[in-house]
Amino acid sequence: MNKISAFSARNFKEIIRDPLSYIFCLGFPLVMLIVMTVINDGIPPQTGMTIFRIDNLAGGIAVFGLTFVMLFTCLNVAKDRSGAFLVRLYATPMRSEDFILGYVLPTSLLAVLQILITLAAAFVVSLIVGIELNVLGLLLALLSLLPTVVMMIALGLLFGTLFSEKAAPGLCSIVISLASFLGGVWFDADGLGGVMLKICEVLPFYHAVKAARMASALKFDGYLPHLLITLAYCVAINVASVIVFKSKMKADLQ
Repeated sequence: MNKISAFSARNFKEIIRDPLSYIFCLGFPLVMLIVMTVINDGIPPQTGMTIFRIDNLAGGIAVFGLTFVMLFTCLNVAKDRSGAFLVRLYATPMRSEDFILGYVLPTSLLAVLQILITLAAAFVVSLIVGIELNVLGLLLALLSLLPTVVMMIALGLLFGTLFSEKAAPGLCSIVISLASFLGGVWFDADGLGGVMLKICEVLPFYHAVKAARMASALKFDGYLPHLLITLAYCVAINVASVIVFKSKMKADLQ
């Protein structure tokens, strides 16, 4: 346990020392929350467009913010691998599980903190614009987002293990784009329908956003399938990331 704590503390320090972690993981989601709220105020009510209304926006922005946690997890792992830091640690009594938990724990703390700040900011904005957001609903949205937290961190671990420090960020950028657009964060996928909706439903991001939005609104009709699909992706990606990390560790030791 001491080994995991020491490695987790080191990784947490690496995150908080990087100013980009504050900009992208904490600042950027809040900026987007405010900008989209301003845009929503400029949309004529007769259009019926509510995607940028704060009660719909909060869950989507929370999922969008988690993609940057994935990016920083990926960069942290890839940087350690490229600098031979992990190879040197492999000579210690630490097991692969210790390394994985050492990466997952600090980034999980960052992710939960990010969600709390985003949802708290959304609640403040809702008071300003006069749209009700239920505190219980926001807490349930936080719980609904926990599988997404684990899934995003596992994706970062997977990409950081498979790709170099230079290649990994590009791949993460693709996932960030997919999560934001095909997750239905910036447009009404249900209203659009057709092939686009079918594509969104194949990926986990749409279901993560839907689960968070429905939980925050305390609307649970059809909620469970979205949560279960997100959980299924979470489990599959975690299994893949653990297998790949362990195999890479064995290969580096040979």
